[in-house]
This record gives sequence, structure tokens and C-alpha cells, in this order.
Amino acid sequence: MSCWLQTKTWPEVQEAIKKAKGVAIIPVGSVEQHSTHLPVGTDTYVAITLAECAGEETDAVVTPPLWFGWSPHHMVRPGTITIRPEPLIDLTYDMMASLKAHGLDKIILINGHRIVNVVWMQIAAERAQRELGVTVKIFDPAYMSKDIVGELGFGPVGHAEEVETSHMLYKFPEYVHMDRAQDNPIKDQKLYSVDPCYAHDTLCYVPSSYAHALKNAEIAGGTTGEPTKSDAEKGRIYHEHLVKNLVEVIRDLQKQ
Repeated sequence: MSCWLQTKTWPEVQEAIKKAKGVAIIPVGSVEQHSTHLPVGTDTYVAITLAECAGEETDAVVTPPLWFGWSPHHMVRPGTITIRPEPLIDLTYDMMASLKAHGLDKIILINGHRIVNVVWMQIAAERAQRELGVTVKIFDPAYMSKDIVGELGFGPVGHAEEVETSHMLYKFPEYVHMDRAQDNPIKDQKLYSVDPCYAHDTLCYVPSSYAHALKNAEIAGGTTGEPTKSDAEKGRIYHEHLVKNLVEVIRDLQKQ
């Protein structure tokens, strides 16, 4: 039976909550430009597929995805829908409060939108833990794959680069247009980077200004990185590694 909450009747949900042992997954992404070769829903598709694969393996309940994220720097191209952090915090908190009311008190937020979503997700998670008495984990693919991206030969974390594109080639190839992929190699930023593998600062990222984002969009359609190096087989290995780690997080919570 499907792990998705929205596919069930309420008696089926009641039974699924027992099987889940109190664990629920909320996939969170964004709708934003992903250059000329990836769909604007890429970040949410990433969160959806990780949640679904791990939910099916563990019986965790998976909620409908939160499609939108904080994406002001991607407004330079059509299709981007950016939501302010404040309503995102409130919406996610209300989702967690609803889950807690029905016995799902161990919640995993899957972040498909890289570092930009992390800050407001942390605020929502802290508030939920303090006010609702739930346990909240944030599962971020970029951080949870630090130990394998080097082996796969992926370059630095960027946007619509070979990491995201390889993953999408494996899971959603029908949405990928490799003939349109354009490279925009990432330049080193002394002491600052959005790549979790970087030895120095990664969490003090500030979303790009409109002018900076527009410059990148004009260079390579919105890409930061080298998507022409993407490979579906590498995407498979990357995906399975993330699912394995997510399953481990779920199993640990189910034992509590």
C-alpha cells in the first residue's frame, strides 16, 4: 500500500500511524528556475522521491509535499515561486501540530532546496520541539551525501549542476533535457561556499542578489556548475546512498 498520506482513507491513516511507530516525513522543496535543462520542480521532486523510497521501506507516513520554498534569488527567470520564510515556518509548524495530534510525534523534514531552506526549517523545527513536544530531524541531501560525492567525481555543490542533474536523470529522466544543458564552472570563494564538503564556512550563505543571479542566468541559463558531466548511473548510486541514510534515521526514530 502507498506510503502517501493523501492516498488513504482516515481508517487507513489510523492503521498506517500504528505501523509507522509515530514517524512521519514531510518532503520540502521549491519551485524555481533550474536552468534550461531541468524542471522548475526539481527540488521538490528530489524530496518526494527520497521520502517515497524510504517510506515504502520503513512504513513511515509520508505527507503531501510542501512544494514551495524561499527562492528570491531565482526570480530572475520565469516559473519561480518564492514564499517568505515567515509563512513557511508557520505552515510547516501547523503541519507538524496536526501530525502530533494524531500520534505522529517523530517528524523528518526532507530538504530538497539546499542550504536556502535550512534556516527557516531549523526555526520551525525548534519551535515544534519546544511547543509541541515532538522530535524533529532535518534530512538534507547535500549534507547526507558528503561521504560519497567525492567518490562519484561530482564537482562542488551549485545549482542545476551534475549532482542534481544526475539524480534527476536516474529518477525523472522524462523531465531532463540534456541537449539544453549549459556549463558554468563554479569559482572558488575564499572562506565561503555552499558546498558542505568545503572545509571552511558553509552555513553563513546569504541568497544571491538579483544582479548576481541575473548574471549567472545570462551566462548559462541559470546553471552554476557543470551539468554536462551528469550521469544517470552516478545518480542511482547517489540516490541509493541517501535512501540508505534516511532509512537509518527513520529506524532510529522508530526505536524511540
